[in-house]
Amino acid sequence: MIKVLFFAELEEIVGTREFTIDQTEMTALEVKEFLKKQFPTLPVDRAMMAVNEEYVEETDVVKANDIVAFIPPVSGG
Repeated sequence: MIKVLFFAELEEIVGTREFTIDQTEMTALEVKEFLKKQFPTLPVDRAMMAVNEEYVEETDVVKANDIVAFIPPVSGG
């Protein structure tokens, strides 16, 4: 299983901070596409994606027991 964490507005849209995907290996892009199907209003394309606390590219591979985090853009002032 791949564990997915959502923060801020993403957590509010999904309704939970944690979600699991029952797959053993996916690319980062496949994770995004899977989540878009599960939660059509989830703006994952605008969020930063990290795997095991490191930012990743869409071609990077996510494996079972990895922790994927989606962090929405933050504005400062």
